[in-house]
Amino acid sequence: MMRKNGCVSIVLLLLAGIAGAGAAEMPEEEGFVPLFPKDGVPDGWLVRHWADISKPVDPNIKWTVNEGILHGSEPRGTWLISKRQYGDFVLKFDFKLGTHGNSGCALRAPLKGDPAFDGMELQMADYRYNTAAKDSELTGGIYRAIAPRRQIYKPTEWNNYVVTLKGSRLHVMLNGEVIHDLNLDEQGQQVRRHDGSLAPPVKDRPRKGHIGFQELSRGGDHVQIRHARIKVLDRPAEASPM
Repeated sequence: MMRKNGCVSIVLLLLAGIAGAGAAEMPEEEGFVPLFPKDGVPDGWLVRHWADISKPVDPNIKWTVNEGILHGSEPRGTWLISKRQYGDFVLKFDFKLGTHGNSGCALRAPLKGDPAFDGMELQMADYRYNTAAKDSELTGGIYRAIAPRRQIYKPTEWNNYVVTLKGSRLHVMLNGEVIHDLNLDEQGQQVRRHDGSLAPPVKDRPRKGHIGFQELSRGGDHVQIRHARIKVLDRPAEASPM
């Protein structure tokens, strides 16, 4: 009888392991707070238009968290933007794109305009989304402004970002390799918006603002975000008025 019970216990443990295999387990790190701690519609976040985050979208368009993984909206064309503002922080997360995936991470964005040009957008895009894209428009780029040191994005696999912003310093690691170590005060490159007009140079963009994630993927595969967590290095600002 003991032998039979032992076998049953082993089978149950194996089944439990299989059932939990898809769940995203959050690494435990001192000072870090998970951004999406519960399944369902994320609390403390806004869904806004991809080209101007002052514009709300249809309230039926939602981003969702399932087994710890954040999934981009259906249909495409949105930002998921934090209600809270952040200045100095360390942000860590994993992301995965489909073959025509296009996303981005908003950094210090104001709650108006396009985060890519009015804040900063750390790009996440599979090169097959736009085969003519410049390096600054592919994964690792500060969109249309600063190319990464080199391309180390792994298509259709999980990739990892570690972003540190402190004052004028921006440090970014992708898959364990440094791709940016910048003094933002020195980044005066000319950047053009999608309509051809000039955007503010990176050196003149806000030093405090909102963070967020974009969904612009084609083909039905949405961006997936897991293990997203943040460590605030200064006192976070209160949420912006909605």
